[in-house]
Amino acid sequence: MNEAVVALSALAQESRLAVFRMLVKAGEDGFAAGEIAEKLSIPPATLSFHLKELAHAGLVLSRKEGRSIIYSMNSKGIKCLMGFLIEDCCQGRPELCISADGCDDAKVCEQPNKSPKGKRKKSG
Repeated sequence: MNEAVVALSALAQESRLAVFRMLVKAGEDGFAAGEIAEKLSIPPATLSFHLKELAHAGLVLSRKEGRSIIYSMNSKGIKCLMGFLIEDCCQGRPELCISADGCDDAKVCEQPNKSPKGKRKKSG
């Protein structure tokens, strides 16, 4: 439970989530810190802080290659977090939890019976 809270807290920040998603897409190859900073327009010192938080949460690994530090996803940490999240999901039907179908239109924080602008939908 504590590890999940740390990991979810690390992902609950826009820049860190962007870095995490970028590294997941890159797989085990990862990216050098400079490439991440450039592609996401994050200042190096700020990026360093975010990478430290993601590494502390067990979601990112780093390795030295020459003079560069390469960051990549920590597949074990991600699997553990995802396993924890779907362990008791949907009354034993985890396929309901792990599909991204329809997520483009979904608003996690949108209230039922409200339009995207926050106005109530008219029934009828």
